[in-house]
Amino acid sequence: MTSLLAMVKTYWVVITAVILAAITILSLYPAQSLPVVPGSDKTHHLIAYGALMFPIALRKPKYWLLMGAFFAFWGGGIELIQPFVNRHGEWLDLAANITGLGCGLLMAWIINWFRPINLQGDDNEQGSK
Repeated sequence: MTSLLAMVKTYWVVITAVILAAITILSLYPAQSLPVVPGSDKTHHLIAYGALMFPIALRKPKYWLLMGAFFAFWGGGIELIQPFVNRHGEWLDLAANITGLGCGLLMAWIINWFRPINLQGDDNEQGSK
């Protein structure tokens, strides 16, 4: 597990960019009807945004809190755009997004507390001040 966490801390930029792109595409892709998948829509939002925040919160680069705020605004922007691409924007989706960001942050904090992983050139100290 430690090597997996080290990989997430090393490649956090790529992982975050891929997750953000996937969230954006899947949220704005016009659909006649949404596919049937287990779980509620809000649960999907929570998991997606938790996964989005986790690598950044685990690594804590210099402006990690601003990145988290950007993700919250990005999610809000997606909710505002969705009605124009044959989707439904909901404020409760935005609440689930922000809750997911908090959950990703909390998970990373717990892991960093119990299993700190220091990488060469780790800028973790800068982000936590």
